[in-house]
Amino acid sequence: MTIKEIENVFRQGEITEEFIESCRSDSRKSVQTILRRYEREKRERERLHTMYMYERIAAQAGRTIVAGVDEAGRGPLAGPVSVAAVVLPLDYHLPRLNDSKKLSHVVREELFAQIMDAAVSYHVALVDSETIDRMNILQATRMGMYEAIARLSPAPKEVLIDAVELPKLPMPSQSIIKGDAKSASIAAASILAKVMRDRLMEDYDREYPNYGFAQHKGYGTREHIDAIRKYGVCPIHRKSFEPIRSMLNLSVIP
Repeated sequence: MTIKEIENVFRQGEITEEFIESCRSDSRKSVQTILRRYEREKRERERLHTMYMYERIAAQAGRTIVAGVDEAGRGPLAGPVSVAAVVLPLDYHLPRLNDSKKLSHVVREELFAQIMDAAVSYHVALVDSETIDRMNILQATRMGMYEAIARLSPAPKEVLIDAVELPKLPMPSQSIIKGDAKSASIAAASILAKVMRDRLMEDYDREYPNYGFAQHKGYGTREHIDAIRKYGVCPIHRKSFEPIRSMLNLSVIP
């Protein structure tokens, strides 16, 4: 077969094991390149199929609208915690979809646009540093999650959450440890939450240029802590977080 004929077989999807074996034994470099691309894409399809396991189980039980929920920014010393809820079409094929922490900035931005375009529904809630100081980070995160879910339309029939439990939801829910790597819906939510928060921290960098927010996104890097020592805190810093709390000598957060 010619290279073009082989490409057409792969493109049309009429692929047998016998055909694959013949390609493996073909000495032409172009054929091996085509075969490697096919096997890479096949592994990716299988990985994505696995990531819809929780969503398929819910659909089989009649709960066809499934939301994934995740957050970004629980650990930083500054800025809001960002919480996203997303409903994807069931088994929507989105190559490279994964836990946002495993993706490069460029890939996250590309997937962000694709998720926004494809989602049945989504919402991102931002809970500011003052609220975090007043409530504590876990309760602030939960508040954001409840808000993001409540803003979805249509309302989900089941909710999949990364690690956090939400006992007050009116629909069935599951808290899944490392869910952003196990559920497509949670992975999509992790990307929306991360990209929205990163963009906001870049805006804050222009508003408060002394702290380097665009680089560290509010996390407690050495450069960030040195800047706090030099310039003090700004309005988006979390006063209840160490080492800021000790640096301010606060026993009670105002």
